[in-house]
Amino acid sequence: MTPMQAYTDTEMANWLESTDPAQLATLYQKAYAVKQQFVGNKVYYRGLIEFSNVCQKNCLYCGIRRGNTNVERYEMNDTEILEAACWAHQQRYGSIVLQGGERETPAFTKRIEDLLNQIHAKTNNELGITLSLGEQSESTYRRWLAAGAKRYLLRIETSNPDLYSSIHPSDHDFDRRVACLKTLHNLGWQTGTGVMIGLPGQTAMDLVKDIHFFKKLDVDMIGMGPYIPHNDTPLGQKVSNFDGARQLQRALTMIALTRMQLRDVNIAAATALQALNPQGRERGIEAGANIIMPNLTETRYRTGYQLYNGKPCMDENAGMCRFCLEGRIASVGESVGYGEQGDAPHFLRRIQHTQGNHSAA
Repeated sequence: MTPMQAYTDTEMANWLESTDPAQLATLYQKAYAVKQQFVGNKVYYRGLIEFSNVCQKNCLYCGIRRGNTNVERYEMNDTEILEAACWAHQQRYGSIVLQGGERETPAFTKRIEDLLNQIHAKTNNELGITLSLGEQSESTYRRWLAAGAKRYLLRIETSNPDLYSSIHPSDHDFDRRVACLKTLHNLGWQTGTGVMIGLPGQTAMDLVKDIHFFKKLDVDMIGMGPYIPHNDTPLGQKVSNFDGARQLQRALTMIALTRMQLRDVNIAAATALQALNPQGRERGIEAGANIIMPNLTETRYRTGYQLYNGKPCMDENAGMCRFCLEGRIASVGESVGYGEQGDAPHFLRRIQHTQGNHSAA
């Protein structure tokens, strides 16, 4: 099989069940060849600003879930957020991510809109901005897009509605989350989603269907990682005999298969990979990922944004993180795309196709 050929569903499920290091290394090499062909050998930074852990959702797996009374809530002020964004611009990061707990209020919508305008004013409209702020109304998505954000990451966590229900309270709506993704796509956002890999009750074929879900929605970005339990969550308290090495292996395989199926999308090497192995993010790149999200959040806030146990880099400031990551990326023969926003080729191709159709009409 050449790297350009797609696997069948059964073959992909077999890969996800495989524990043979030599066989998996061959798969990762093929996926890396596809990555080089379709997105090149640069890694693009998305400077991550986790500006608040206040969340209205109560997901059963998440450390900042509304019902977790053991977490100290925080909210970075506008000045702190703007300083982090300007630092990223000065360091020639092409993009940042504003990420926080999910909230749907008029005040929150207005605050993000104002922040977007201020960030663009202070960075000469040169900094790409990704938002990861959960389910919102179409009007909110329109306002944030008009204010200059370009990308939106809304993880589905699993495309199996029954499995989704098992990891969320009854007031969480799978269909609404899918509808939000479709709205983002239709409005012209670079649209991203992703799943947790290795959830309790999840099968290999569930993960195969997740890849088909990505493809059907025609997404531009994938942000996914291994499921890692958090002690203060209902789901985490049910997990025993957690096998971190196996979770890492399965996550790398999912990255590789997704790269081979979707080819020209952006795929992140999640920080959770490094939580399971010190070289986890480098291995993610070698398996087909091309995005890294250095944490720009002030270290005094980071203990409040632990979605899972063992989150790495809790005491490394933004400068330490930058140079550490640069060395890690160079160690696998890649370079950092400084000063480049790193839009997904898939998105650019999709937009050109849409514009061509409009011209023809």
